[in-house]
Amino acid sequence: MVSGKEAGEGIRALILGIYQLGGARLDKEKLRGAIKDERFPRSAAYDPEWMIKNEMGPSAVWLMEFLTEAVELKPGMKVLDMGCGKAISSIFLAREFGVQVWATDLWISASDNLERIQEAGVEDRVFPIHAEAHALPYARDFFDAIVSADAYHYFGTSELYLHYFIRFLKPGGQIGIVVPGLKKEFSDGVPEKLEPYWESEFFTFHSPAWWKELWNRSGLLDVEVADDMPDGWEVWLKWENLARESGLWSREGDVGLLEADKGEYLGFTRVVGRRR
Repeated sequence: MVSGKEAGEGIRALILGIYQLGGARLDKEKLRGAIKDERFPRSAAYDPEWMIKNEMGPSAVWLMEFLTEAVELKPGMKVLDMGCGKAISSIFLAREFGVQVWATDLWISASDNLERIQEAGVEDRVFPIHAEAHALPYARDFFDAIVSADAYHYFGTSELYLHYFIRFLKPGGQIGIVVPGLKKEFSDGVPEKLEPYWESEFFTFHSPAWWKELWNRSGLLDVEVADDMPDGWEVWLKWENLARESGLWSREGDVGLLEADKGEYLGFTRVVGRRR
């Protein structure tokens, strides 16, 4: 019988065999070919090294493309990108949809993000803001839409947070998030196979049904979408392996967790609602 560890190593070897040539690190062209995914046609136009160097977790560009399939964006709209990290999701929004984006983050300074925004040539449409999620400097009813990729679970799981956050969205506007999540909630604590890799912050991972119930209880919006990305764990694992094998970062990432799970629980949760 093959052990879980041996099976995980087998999956890893298979992926590395596909994306490496002769044991060498992927060069830019091979990386571009390997990272292409038909599920994310817009993202394919972006420099993969740029996406990896500026990532802060699973690909923000891929996640934002998935989210915007369910969020209606039109040129000129004012959009809040909450928890934008290094602003690559904000740059993507401005380029792809012609919207104005307030790229808001706590961990990355506005000055650092401005450099990336200027390099991308979208400083007339993307405005970097350094702010904490509970102390936002915006007027009520200011934004036409609010989006967040791989961030909202860090600050938005409280029963009360949506009551604060939604005030910045115009009535009738959409709010959409995509976050690491669960296909189903754990019935009896963290499954044994995930325990070696589980960290306390992962308890913010929840299912689409969990998020839908939380947002519905607020009475502030109508939930239009609550689902997960098809084969999201495979997308996540592909990104982690490619990013590591590119040689552009050295962190271990979540490979062990994802290989242990094998798609039973983990993936990406998407929720979209419209303010009443």
